[in-house]
Amino acid sequence: MIYLRSTLFALFLLIFTPIWSVLCMLAFPFLTPENRYSFIGLWNKVVIWLLWHLCGIHYEIRGMEHMRAVLDQPVVILSKHQSAYETIAYIALLPKQLCFVFKRELLWIPFFGWALALLKMIHINRANKQTAALSVASQGRKRLSEGKWIMLFPEGTRTPRGSTKPYRKGGARLASATGALVIPIAHNAGNFWPKNSFLKRPGTVIFSIGPAIISEGKSGEELQQEVEGWIESEMRVIDPSAYK
Repeated sequence: MIYLRSTLFALFLLIFTPIWSVLCMLAFPFLTPENRYSFIGLWNKVVIWLLWHLCGIHYEIRGMEHMRAVLDQPVVILSKHQSAYETIAYIALLPKQLCFVFKRELLWIPFFGWALALLKMIHINRANKQTAALSVASQGRKRLSEGKWIMLFPEGTRTPRGSTKPYRKGGARLASATGALVIPIAHNAGNFWPKNSFLKRPGTVIFSIGPAIISEGKSGEELQQEVEGWIESEMRVIDPSAYK
């Protein structure tokens, strides 16, 4: 049954994504950047809905009050990265327009990447660390000044359940340099949609949103260590069996 549902989900994406991407490219010249984000976000909402009702992947959000309390302030979100699920879910579920920092290769994906290129995101060349850092710093400042929240995955790539990669400091340094708050997010999406997995396993993804961390007076390194400590500690709360 899991294989059948995962196959139906894949077929849906194969058909729906090109159609929606073409609609976006046709509509975007007539939409403001904010309305473009909302328009393309309908794709995310449909996919999350289908994962819930077809594949049985539900979600639970803990700590949303921490975001609602700072909606009018500049924020850098630093999240655990285990799955494709959270990259889709954040646009659908979080209460603020997000500006993702992502590798430029995603823009080369047919249809999906073409629509993504029409949004004001920060795409970087990960092969050149110096250029990537400058892009995050310069574009991040601009997007924060426009009222958007910056979303980064400090591990840089998806990690298997129960593991971690060294956290990169770019997001923390951006927050430290701009005085933005940092909101950490832990989640266990890798249990149900692991990296490079075709099968989507039923269950409940828990998103745990931490209290906003003040960046003022802290170096990027200090801030990064504080964020990493919170996320990795919280991972052992929401997914304890993965760390036995």
